[in-house]
Amino acid sequence: MSQKLLKNIDLIVTFNDRDETFEHCDILIDGPAIKEIGSNLGSEEDTEVIDCSGLTALPGFVNTHHHLYQTLFRGIREVQEQPLFPWLTGLYEFWKNITPEAVYYGALVGFSELLRTGCTLTSDHHYVFPKNQPETLIDDQIKAAGEIGIRFHATRGSMSLGRDMGGLPPMEVVQKEEAILLDSERLINRYHDSSTYSMQRVALAPCSPFSVTKELMVQTKNLARKKGVMLHTHLAETLDEEKFCLERYGRRPFELMEDLEWVGDDVWFAHGIYLNDEEVKRLQGSGIAHCPSSNMKLSSGICRTTEIVRAGGKLSIAVDGSASNDGSNMWEEVRRAYLLNHLKYGTEGLTAYEILRTATRGGAEVLGRDDTGRLDIGKAADIVLFNLKGIEYSGCHDPLVSLVCLGNTSLVDMTIVNGRVVVKDGKLTTIDSEKAAAAAHRTAADIVKKQRSITNKN
Repeated sequence: MSQKLLKNIDLIVTFNDRDETFEHCDILIDGPAIKEIGSNLGSEEDTEVIDCSGLTALPGFVNTHHHLYQTLFRGIREVQEQPLFPWLTGLYEFWKNITPEAVYYGALVGFSELLRTGCTLTSDHHYVFPKNQPETLIDDQIKAAGEIGIRFHATRGSMSLGRDMGGLPPMEVVQKEEAILLDSERLINRYHDSSTYSMQRVALAPCSPFSVTKELMVQTKNLARKKGVMLHTHLAETLDEEKFCLERYGRRPFELMEDLEWVGDDVWFAHGIYLNDEEVKRLQGSGIAHCPSSNMKLSSGICRTTEIVRAGGKLSIAVDGSASNDGSNMWEEVRRAYLLNHLKYGTEGLTAYEILRTATRGGAEVLGRDDTGRLDIGKAADIVLFNLKGIEYSGCHDPLVSLVCLGNTSLVDMTIVNGRVVVKDGKLTTIDSEKAAAAAHRTAADIVKKQRSITNKN
């Protein structure tokens, strides 16, 4: 049965090129794509008909920055109240002990949270490769993505500038640059799929200006452009980072990226908080992953979201690593992005429509996708259905305002990815979530207990 008919949807918000919305309409899905949107659509005999009465349909949310392995390191008391640099320094002591099992279960946990809160496409930035573990950790993430049914952009992260060389990470988690580049090419050759409706793509992602060398940034850029894949890194997240770049390179973080030719449509940056007025104008198509919860928890600052959008920049929303957030809750991240934007800009803030567009089509555009992030004929059937009929939404006269301001849950009614129902009534249909949660917690507890024992002995 390749066709599905979503019947009697109360409201469809498309974010397509015509900014169309439809009331009391149907969506016909054929395989991975949307075949038709309209009223009283008929169906063939073998079509699965799903009653969507009372539901609101949007394109799936797109998460443009995450660290999935961090789902196993939430609530570490030693670092909970620290800003970015001491937070990282403390957590590296735990992260240097991650295993392929930890990466696999961390990915399953993060993917589960994302799908249940309306995300259909996510990227991940994995850059921790302990010296005593296989280099094939990205492969374990891709395996988990295939099993759970999420559209996935893996990024091969890297760290080559350790503490002994003036960087931030410990030497146990930095790699030789030749090994990084070889594994990057291996992953692209094996997994990157640039076709329409592709379920997996690969990008290259040196971690940050304070954890890699300029030479690696240049070599990674050259490889990515040779292979036709995108580039990603953390940038302008904190004033500590700005100070590091000025002292080491004599350049602000974004100026450094310009020097290295790390700007353009094939690049996106996580955070982008400390961009000045001229830098916002000079993004040259580079995308920004706005991470409101992480930025608040680590006291990093507030991204210049309205200015980026008004300047024609590409803005998206992301959950960031679950140790700096502490949840892969995409719907809640959208709400916080809306509220934080209005805290900063007041009446000049982005509307509910603009925020939701940023979280859907905006994310797809940042990741270089024109086949998803919007509901239209021929686009991927990545659809999220919300039930806004509960008492917690009563008295609100705008469903989009309901989505970004109201409610006491973040679990969606249904998530469809590539034409496949992967969440129904807020529950995963593809894996045993209770079994995965138990295995993930055992794995996490073993790592944390082991490291705390070592620390206490010292």
